[in-house]
Amino acid sequence: MIYHIPWIYTPVRTVLAIWHQLTKTEIPELAKCSVLMRERSRVEETIYAMQRAGAGSLQVISDFDMTLTRFAHNGKRVATTHNILDNRLLINEDCTKKMRELLNIYYPIEIDASRSVEEKLPLMVEWWTKVHELLIQQKIRKDLLAQAVRESSTMLRDGYKVFFDGLAEHQVPLLIFSAGVGDVLEEVIRQNHVFHPNVHIISNYMDFDHTGVLRAFKGQLIHTFNKREGALSHAAGLRELQGRPNVLLLGDSLGDLTMADGVSEPQNVLTIGFLNDQVEERKETYINSFDIVLVKDETMDVPNAIFRYITSSRDNK
Repeated sequence: MIYHIPWIYTPVRTVLAIWHQLTKTEIPELAKCSVLMRERSRVEETIYAMQRAGAGSLQVISDFDMTLTRFAHNGKRVATTHNILDNRLLINEDCTKKMRELLNIYYPIEIDASRSVEEKLPLMVEWWTKVHELLIQQKIRKDLLAQAVRESSTMLRDGYKVFFDGLAEHQVPLLIFSAGVGDVLEEVIRQNHVFHPNVHIISNYMDFDHTGVLRAFKGQLIHTFNKREGALSHAAGLRELQGRPNVLLLGDSLGDLTMADGVSEPQNVLTIGFLNDQVEERKETYINSFDIVLVKDETMDVPNAIFRYITSSRDNK
């Protein structure tokens, strides 16, 4: 039998000993070869602090496309919420061609590690605005969105059900910030049967006319690098988030790191970054930005393991 000595009474325990315990016994997923960290001591200290505070002090903030959804499956890219709209039910061939041309122009800019966020900002606004204008011109019908999702290649990451169901069971709010299309995002979650009451979404929502035809997009445009503004304007208004100063943040872009800026008086923030593409070019930047970096990991194994540890009984630690 292994007896765990409470953290508060063990100031002499070394970081190495604690790390060995976390990776080898309690959170072995942190020892996976796909897991990279800059400061292991900060990671383990934050996880311990969150575990001591319990689920009642925690909220989870996450991006959606390529974070909660897979980046690829069997060597092929998985559809994002915008890609799901690329369906003959909804848009014509000319629109598809123009959207792909825009992707080929702007996506390399979005992930270019040599460019600053300030340099990227106006170009991201330009990209999203042009895409939305193309979609509006197609007069997309609301009643066909569910079918388009069913016919798409989109997939949530392996272990998604454990993730969503676990958060719901412990009544931990899940705030999803997405530069994608909120209506499509909701449908993906709904069709996977994990749209629980604790899920809150901030995204680009379509505005349909009385006949159910797309006529505009609602509110302020949300893109990869302006999520801070969305966090500040929306998160503070969600009563469920009050009194939850510990944050588990998931994203696949450096812009996602600002999603916790709306948290009132944060105490412990642990950031997990999914590095899906151009790994060698972006690895150093991600390691220096996120607490934990998951390289080409299409699962929720690490977030699930950390959450399982945070919500485990403190009496047994």
